[in-house]
Amino acid sequence: MRVTPLSRRIAAITLAPLTLLALGAAPAEAGRRGENWLDKPFVHIAHQGGESEAPSNTMYAFRRAVRLGADVLEFDVHSTVDGVLVASHDASVDRTTDGTGLIRDKTYRELRALDAAYNFVPGRNAVPGLPPESYPLRGVRTHDKRPPRGYHATDFVIPTVRDVLRTFRYVPLSIEIKGTTDADTESFLRNARLLAGLLTKAGRTRDVIVTSFNDAAVAEFHRLAPKVALAPGLQGLTSYFFAGVRPIDGTVALQVPVTYQGVPIATPAFIARAHADGYAVHVWFSGTAPEDEATYNTLIDACADGLMSSWPARMERLLDERGIARPGTPGTDPCG
Repeated sequence: MRVTPLSRRIAAITLAPLTLLALGAAPAEAGRRGENWLDKPFVHIAHQGGESEAPSNTMYAFRRAVRLGADVLEFDVHSTVDGVLVASHDASVDRTTDGTGLIRDKTYRELRALDAAYNFVPGRNAVPGLPPESYPLRGVRTHDKRPPRGYHATDFVIPTVRDVLRTFRYVPLSIEIKGTTDADTESFLRNARLLAGLLTKAGRTRDVIVTSFNDAAVAEFHRLAPKVALAPGLQGLTSYFFAGVRPIDGTVALQVPVTYQGVPIATPAFIARAHADGYAVHVWFSGTAPEDEATYNTLIDACADGLMSSWPARMERLLDERGIARPGTPGTDPCG
């Protein structure tokens, strides 16, 4: 997830709990459907595949993160004009590729021709406009450079969600439904429907968490794919945080920032409250706090169930040094 413009976010946080309470939003039942992510060991979630170390939401980033040891891959979804769901954080291709325009206006064939590592700068994500030597992976997609050992030129395209599902059949996934703009609810709903159909057809209803900042998209997805686990949208999350209103049925985890506008969110008290209510807590950064070892350690010691890293190599080093227990790997449970 990523912070949206300030004025809209402040308004949403202020009004969401009151809005949901006024609408009589039903709390989730104590025995929610879906997997119990709370009982899993600590999970390292590679955010966009680790966008500070590899081009965001590319197969190169996903493969690399899994090889490093990440337990879960997190990515965002948009759809093309011909109805193909793709992994991309942005609604347009301008920032990350050598193309321009909105994803929803392009066919997947047009998207596939683009270089998804064109503007990637190690340690900085995608930064257009720098000298050409700043982009070590630019041109791998177009065969102007050799790919890193063990990878292929096709690992640097914008991938389809279908390809991600096929490649990482046994890797848990955290998927965020995006829209073209925050106000374009219909684009969120379209992507929610496409994702529900794709996951259902693929038989991928376990080891997946689906979320969106748009609560209508979360609800629509749940209506169509009720067996897939959820994390709530912005209104659902803020309503729970401020007013204690439980999110909709199917919620298994809360995906929260470290802080918001200087207010600590992922605190030991909040995490303990979420655990008591049956929810795992997965924490994302995206500029809400320094993403360094000190913050990682603080959140692990606060009993967060998972951290979404943009620096997967850094995260793996720390987890190895501390001997933290992971899915399928014995170790220390910092919270007993």
